[in-house]
Amino acid sequence: MANLGSLQGILQNFVVTNPGVEGAAIVTPDGLPLASVLPNKMDEERTAAMSAAMLSLGERIGKELTRGTIDRIFVQGDTGYAVLTSCGEEAMLLTLASTEVKQGVLFLEIKQLSAKVTSAMKSSPSFA
Repeated sequence: MANLGSLQGILQNFVVTNPGVEGAAIVTPDGLPLASVLPNKMDEERTAAMSAAMLSLGERIGKELTRGTIDRIFVQGDTGYAVLTSCGEEAMLLTLASTEVKQGVLFLEIKQLSAKVTSAMKSSPSFA
């Protein structure tokens, strides 16, 4: 899986160049981590598993409340945000941000990052 390094680089660049972004992870819908740049106190495998659980529950809620296909799952706490976004059928992106970040800008940056991740995964034979 040579492309895991490029996914790691994409995440690292995203976290470093976006003030207020505290971490990010690319995980499979099964809850396996592919790449991550997370705060030191966060466990990569546990974070990936929780992301998969969020996706599963979010999809069920979307279906039961007739909201259609889920675009993103947004969790707001008193110290920041967690945003889970699809990157195609094989991965999802979890972004962690502080409360100082502007939500509109964050969503735009996440949308652009999601497109990069999706493209990187499609272009790699190790993910096809």
